[in-house]
Amino acid sequence: MNGFLNESNFLMVEEGFTTRDLLENLLGELCQESQQQAFFVADLGDIVKKHLCFLKALPRVKPYFPVKCNGSEGVIRLLAELGAGFACANKAEITRVQGIGVPPDRIFYSSPCKQVAHLRYAASHGVRLMAFDNEVELSKVARSHPRARMLLGITADPIPAAHPSLSFGSTLESCGHLLHTAKDQALEVVGISFHLGSRGLEPQAWAQAVATAQLVFDMGTELGHHMHLLDIGGGFPATEDTRAPLEEIAAGINSALDLYFPEGSGVEIIARPGRYYVTSAFTLAVSITALEEIPVEQPGSDEEECGSKKSLVYHLSDGIYGAFSCLLFDSPCPRPRLHKRPCPEQPWHSCSLRGPGEDPSIAEGLRLPQLHVGDWLIFGDMGAYSMPTSALLTAGCAQARVTYAMSRVAWKTMQLFQGKAPQTEDERESLCTPLSCGWEMAETLCVPPVFAPAGII
Repeated sequence: MNGFLNESNFLMVEEGFTTRDLLENLLGELCQESQQQAFFVADLGDIVKKHLCFLKALPRVKPYFPVKCNGSEGVIRLLAELGAGFACANKAEITRVQGIGVPPDRIFYSSPCKQVAHLRYAASHGVRLMAFDNEVELSKVARSHPRARMLLGITADPIPAAHPSLSFGSTLESCGHLLHTAKDQALEVVGISFHLGSRGLEPQAWAQAVATAQLVFDMGTELGHHMHLLDIGGGFPATEDTRAPLEEIAAGINSALDLYFPEGSGVEIIARPGRYYVTSAFTLAVSITALEEIPVEQPGSDEEECGSKKSLVYHLSDGIYGAFSCLLFDSPCPRPRLHKRPCPEQPWHSCSLRGPGEDPSIAEGLRLPQLHVGDWLIFGDMGAYSMPTSALLTAGCAQARVTYAMSRVAWKTMQLFQGKAPQTEDERESLCTPLSCGWEMAETLCVPPVFAPAGII
């Protein structure tokens, strides 16, 4: 093992011990202590499974996890142990990743707009790989980090859409000028970066973006840049119920890579899967701290009728400035499930959910049975953008604690995976066992490691 993760960092459980079992145990402890603080249960075995699936589907692509998606220590340690790289957006994220011992050559400073102080920090700590998409950024890097290895970010929306992407990226028309400018300032451009985001579920979007990247590669090569790295960004499906599964998207990506950047071309491929890795691994439990009834106004009804119909507002122990900060990133609010099964005769009511104090609504128009102060709601698929790193974001609610768990089988699988292919039949069978400690998995995996964790670039 590489030493990033050890058994003291998580709860080791036997296979078959479900997430519900773990939640029940933790809720029982909290009820005895009369505590109502929200908490997460994180299944690290689910992330191990996602990692192996990714490597199997995209064998040429090396994953760099965007820390802003989930910067919790357990996730960072696990992915570092698995050999992933990290895409960091600022000094704080670089510090967090290097704080557990990740070497600088496994860090990609992915923000195209960086503060000068953060650039100098990256330079002094050996982080060289970074993105840019404008001339001002080139000037800052030339002054503050002249040894940087630059990736030119290009827009991933070459086709006009009803809702154009607001992400960063230069247009194809401006790439030639930026590559000339980098050459004039003696900056090393080593490749191209793009990020599809939600458009990643459209397989044809990948082919178009890769084709555009190949054109810009040729521009850079003609100008004398040593172009050898392609970052295909993120946009991979986070859950299994998406309209395009990973295998379908991977088939399109692999075809595009084989066509425009075939093996033997000397081009390395990286990606930034974020939601894909962590969404389904995290389950959130929040308690109801208060409730209020609000009369529902009915058009055309008299005052007496209006007062007879009410909507319930449940105030929760966490809100959008805490664990539900994912709503600020355009994530849909997961539908809650009840900790306790309601009585069949119990009436259901229209209700909304709010966080502590003056939090905006988490969800509106839900139908739930009558709940009470002290009851708990469970939200699945809460791993992405639910770990606020800023003290400002957590104002009004305490940071939800995380209980990490992994099955013994997943742990043994990781030990076999470290930097070597399985040699014996027994080892191959061990790599084909279910990995999760609690998300019931019927499928199996059989994936040999495709690259050593130590040298990701």
